[in-house]
Amino acid sequence: MHAGEVTYRSLRESFRWDLPERCNIAVACADVHAATSLAMIEIVGGRVREHTFGHITEGSNRLANGLDGLGVTRGDRVGIVLPQGFDVAIAHLAVYKLGAIAVPMTQLFGPEAIRHRLADSGARVVVTDTTTLDVVAEVAGELDDVTVVVAADTVTSPHVRLQDLLERASVRAEVAPTGPDDPALLIYTSGTTGSPKGALHGHRVLAGHLSGFDLMFDRFPHPDDRMWTPADWAWIGGLLDAFLPAWSHGRPVIATPRARFDPEWAVALMAEHGVTTAFLPPTALKLMRQADATAGDLQLRSVMSGGESLGSEMLSWGREHLGVTINEIYGQTEANLLVGNSAAIWDVRPGSMGRPYPGHEVAVLADDGAIAPPGVEGELVVRAPDPVLMLRYWNQPEATEEKFVDVPDGAGGTHRWLRTGDVGTVDDDGYFWFTARDDDVIISAGYRIGPAEIEECIIGHPAVALAAAVGVPDEVRGEVVKAFVTLADGVAPSAELRDEIRQRVRTQLAAYEYPREVEFVDELPLTTTGKIRRRDLRDREIARAAGT
Repeated sequence: MHAGEVTYRSLRESFRWDLPERCNIAVACADVHAATSLAMIEIVGGRVREHTFGHITEGSNRLANGLDGLGVTRGDRVGIVLPQGFDVAIAHLAVYKLGAIAVPMTQLFGPEAIRHRLADSGARVVVTDTTTLDVVAEVAGELDDVTVVVAADTVTSPHVRLQDLLERASVRAEVAPTGPDDPALLIYTSGTTGSPKGALHGHRVLAGHLSGFDLMFDRFPHPDDRMWTPADWAWIGGLLDAFLPAWSHGRPVIATPRARFDPEWAVALMAEHGVTTAFLPPTALKLMRQADATAGDLQLRSVMSGGESLGSEMLSWGREHLGVTINEIYGQTEANLLVGNSAAIWDVRPGSMGRPYPGHEVAVLADDGAIAPPGVEGELVVRAPDPVLMLRYWNQPEATEEKFVDVPDGAGGTHRWLRTGDVGTVDDDGYFWFTARDDDVIISAGYRIGPAEIEECIIGHPAVALAAAVGVPDEVRGEVVKAFVTLADGVAPSAELRDEIRQRVRTQLAAYEYPREVEFVDELPLTTTGKIRRRDLRDREIARAAGT
């Protein structure tokens, strides 16, 4: 038994959750830090702006007071549709200080995606900028009592200018007396059988991420650490695998509101701004490898990645060209950062998901409903309670109940576990190995994409009778969306119609969700109850890609 093994065991055995009676994400991420300490380096259009924690605290206080003046109270939902940067940071913290609930949304969303999230959450206010103002304003106009706050030089009525709220508000704010289980964050996850569901997290979720965060970045923080990720802060990965935990440790983040990833730009940025720790999704790493990106003047000491297995070749490339062993992690919107690696402490096994981080109990649920022994395949489950787990699905008690399962504890009782929907095994040393998804979620370039929303969008085209969306293998993105479409009577397939379908999804939902492939078929495989058998289509495409 080597020293690393003893260290891993001691970490797990000695760890205990210590959640205070009162906690607030905003206070932990800004207010407690020295006002003069660097919090953010914001890079917009070649211009660099530095923000201290004092600046962040003042800005979030002012915005909290401004939102309060708009009628936002404890428990209200506030949509946030902004890129990486100062505005999105103070928007999140201001919402948390009010005891309200942040509903982050990517600027890649089209009107249908934004409409569902604003309507389902019942948002009172939505904060955006000129990039997405037209789409957000259109949707907000269709809903009742939704105020649009815009980060812009000038704003026309009835919208509210963000800068006006900041200038008119007091620099001091009273923070709501929130506790660990008070709601803070509502992030919508991919829908496989219907519209996307909102995963509601409490203020405890930040603390729940720290045991994994500190280890996946090899004993974060070091005194000179600077964090960067190209991942959108609208997703749980960007927010809680990078931005918020770094601030909770008082370390600066690099903010780059850039929609498209460019490998040469990424390497130059990390070198110029002294990035030491980076969350780089698998697609970003693959693009860097294709571009023959090399370490050069990089000061990287740790890189994390997640979403799909990198494999031994990519890990070897990372060691040779980035100078680090990439730590892979596993999680999902409902339960993030559960399992992963820490090369500084234990061995990284290529192809493995890693080991459970301290404080998280992860297991394999066998077909008989019992916890499986090593080597037996089953669904990955997470034991509750755990601060990283969602509180519940928003307004969906039945879906919440289905997400959990009671498992016999061997002593006449039961324990409650969250079902991940992913299938895998665990070995004798506690490393988990991913086998397959037990649902139809498509993972493309790090995005988790639900097929149901895409299918509904496609069926809205008058020429379409039925549609099915599945993920098909792709060398760079892992998977891409492919749509199988049956047409209405009298409609003939054409290249023009194929392009119309792709463009419809791109504009109504999101650019990353559009089907890169559209195949017209006479019929789709259905169950006896009329549901589409997506697995049959996916298996066929995997076999086709393998040449079998």
